[in-house]
Amino acid sequence: MRAEKDPLCGKTYRQDDSWDETKPIQTWFSNSSNGLMLFIIFYTKACRWNKCTGCSLPSLSATRKIDFSSLMAQTDFVYNKPDIIAKLDQIKQIVVSNNGSVLDQETFSSAALVYFVAKTNILVPNLSVLTLESRPEYVDIEALEFLARALREGKTPTDLEVAVGMEAFDGHIRNKVFKKGLSLTTLEQLAEKLARYNFRLKCYLMQKPVSGITNEDAVQDVKNAIDYLNSLAERFGVRLNIHLNPTYVAVGTALEPAFREGRYEPPYLRDVVRAVWHAREKKISIHVGLNDEGLAVSGGSFLRKKDDKVVECLDAFNATQDYSLLGPLIG
Repeated sequence: MRAEKDPLCGKTYRQDDSWDETKPIQTWFSNSSNGLMLFIIFYTKACRWNKCTGCSLPSLSATRKIDFSSLMAQTDFVYNKPDIIAKLDQIKQIVVSNNGSVLDQETFSSAALVYFVAKTNILVPNLSVLTLESRPEYVDIEALEFLARALREGKTPTDLEVAVGMEAFDGHIRNKVFKKGLSLTTLEQLAEKLARYNFRLKCYLMQKPVSGITNEDAVQDVKNAIDYLNSLAERFGVRLNIHLNPTYVAVGTALEPAFREGRYEPPYLRDVVRAVWHAREKKISIHVGLNDEGLAVSGGSFLRKKDDKVVECLDAFNATQDYSLLGPLIG
């Protein structure tokens, strides 16, 4: 393991070269508006951007390149897990992640990605959406066309979705504080390209991703993002989903000292509900992330005691997009 210190983003975590490279980092199920969703995080070389101040996901990744045969073995491991085998017929959406960009050939082999699609075609008969996480600069439309053709050889029609991290609407917060390195122009260009081929777009947002803003400011930023992304969907005709992640205090990031010094607290789930409520008459769908991925410092998760009812309502909302489930939580 090697220390990861960057004075520009304040990260002090270590990357993990000890993980078994034939096994993925994590898999889990959750509800989505498309049906049962399987989330897979492959173990690969860490995200090459790795500057986002509040993100410690690369701490789970390797410093070295993981070759295609090991990534194929990870696919085999996923599809041999008893809990996944038991639900293969029920899976409607799969999100493929490596805590970075699966479309970056330097971190995720193209051959291994094709292998994953082929195995999925065989084993997941009712898949309707395959989501690939990536930074926009690695999105190659010709490569996506090839993958889309491969998906069409499966047993049911399957849409291809590209998921990118927007994180915040406010440009200063997004690029100067959080250091995302994403302009709205780049996002708009991506939306236009994806719409042209009838691919879907998913945008990850974080509620309160940095210190120094109030809970109310954080809610307003999500509302602003909802308005903007809805206009983007209408402008280009792209099918768009927002994946809203309440921020947790990740180990080894700039948020950790701010949290310990009392300068930051994670958002409250009831504030997340208030932000989501703003989208009730929009054309876009929203999925609320309810997993802190085991990377939160003690007491630094957005999941708090007595939140069970709110989590239950949000989980049901993710599956149904029924805003009446959230109404009683708005106060």
